[in-house]
Amino acid sequence: MAVDLPDNVLISNLDALANWCRKNSLWPMPFATACCGIELMATGASRHDLARFGAEVFRFSPRQCDLMIVAGRVVMKMLPVLQRIWQQMHEPKWCISMGACASTGGVFDTYCVVQGIDRFVPVDMYVPGCPPRPEQLIQGILDLQEMIQRQGTVAGEEFAARDRQQPKRALRELPILGQSPELRRAR
Repeated sequence: MAVDLPDNVLISNLDALANWCRKNSLWPMPFATACCGIELMATGASRHDLARFGAEVFRFSPRQCDLMIVAGRVVMKMLPVLQRIWQQMHEPKWCISMGACASTGGVFDTYCVVQGIDRFVPVDMYVPGCPPRPEQLIQGILDLQEMIQRQGTVAGEEFAARDRQQPKRALRELPILGQSPELRRAR
């Protein structure tokens, strides 16, 4: 027996509904340090209008944000601040690494510039370029929204996954080339 539903009734499962709400209400936390920050500001301006995609509310309080956009180079002195902001953000949270400097260190192959923030915080989306155009950042946010729609659950089990909570690459002890593990333990 078929039941006719009124036009104002929607039937869905709870996970899909929660993911739809999450993906369309991203509140970015900008961590902009260099020329990528100018492109990030241009993305929020009227010409590109990030508000069309539900991510226009740039907040500078980590407890109100769920998307961190790291734009530009990060030096070792700023890294504790970046990690503290990431830890203060509530789950569910996501991170976009914007530009070559945030993703790989860019042209700054020096001891003081972090060679990729993915060593210290989990990165969900990489936006390439030096600096990336606002269209590229918008495409990265759209791709992140697709990922949120596919992966999320109401209970948030995906954020407790072991691979997301593991120590990052730079915090693990890496072997020194030409040395056996026994020599390192002897020191």
